[in-house]
Amino acid sequence: MTDARAKLYINTGVVTDKSDIYNILRPLLKQTVTYTYRRGTQVTGSGTGWVERIVVDHPEIASYFTPLAICLNLDSFDYLQFDTTSDQLLVYTLIIGEERVVLEFATSAPRAEVEDDTDEAHPLPRSPGELARDLRFIQMELLMSPDASDDDEEA
Repeated sequence: MTDARAKLYINTGVVTDKSDIYNILRPLLKQTVTYTYRRGTQVTGSGTGWVERIVVDHPEIASYFTPLAICLNLDSFDYLQFDTTSDQLLVYTLIIGEERVVLEFATSAPRAEVEDDTDEAHPLPRSPGELARDLRFIQMELLMSPDASDDDEEA
């Protein structure tokens, strides 16, 4: 009697096991992604948001997609299909029935909106007006070490 082999995915796949889906989607955690929601062939919603949580085995938690935060509850979906583009970027498609949510890592700005075609780095804008005109958003995550609160109390 032989043991069952683990599944193997290389650059593409259709994944039904929740733990495999979680592991494949885990790199999206704390990242900015674009999302497109489709019912059949019609796009009914799209945007860009920050992947705040990925959960499984919690049917009481909803999946949601907003420009501020995204929560992916893997129990909301039947399976995951992922593919690698010619640019070596991953495209994730979460599917439930005839509905699907396509997720991709977000770029800083769509290429069509860039004023010049140089690949040179540009400094961040210095005024709020420049910021609103030049960037869609800036995201930051502030982390505090567990010992930081102890140091504050001793001072």
